[in-house]
Amino acid sequence: MKPDWNGIYDPEQVYCPEADTYLLLEAALKEIRPGDRVLEIGTGSGYIAAGLKELADIIATDINPHAVYAAKQKGVEVVRSDLANGLRGLFDLVIFNPPYLPTCDEEKIDDWLEYALDGGMDGRVVIERFAKEVGRVLAPKGRVLLLISSLTGIDAIFDIFEGAGYGVKIVERRQVFDEELVVIRCRGAHQSEKNMKII
Repeated sequence: MKPDWNGIYDPEQVYCPEADTYLLLEAALKEIRPGDRVLEIGTGSGYIAAGLKELADIIATDINPHAVYAAKQKGVEVVRSDLANGLRGLFDLVIFNPPYLPTCDEEKIDDWLEYALDGGMDGRVVIERFAKEVGRVLAPKGRVLLLISSLTGIDAIFDIFEGAGYGVKIVERRQVFDEELVVIRCRGAHQSEKNMKII
């Protein structure tokens, strides 16, 4: 059940840019190509989309109405949506910093910010759904950049995407306190991206 939305913006309900945000933007700036049509799912504050909008045709989504408002204030074209639901067309690059924190029922806080954090019991609930659904909006030679954490199980995420028919490669990694942040690139299996877990 979603929390109430009374139409009043609350910045405390929006995920602020952190180390994972900065790492994903770095990876996206290296990955983006001229002419790419880009989709950022779960844009949060809009920091990443705003950092790319001069380089590509980009649209963003977020399920959180506070995040949608925040991203619009940065000049981002953003749609309130759960993942890519309701979007039409294909994208050359899909970027996602998913909720990946393992979260038990007792830890749930039932607010809009939780959508940016709660990855379910194993941290992979939203990631698994994304892996099943992203192909609908991914161009034939499209790429996915996904930020994941050692807290979520990097090998398990590889298994999810490989099982969905993607080739997976780590393109960025960074140790931050007690976790390792990793950006993976996923391509359709027909694109012959060799699976590699180290760079």
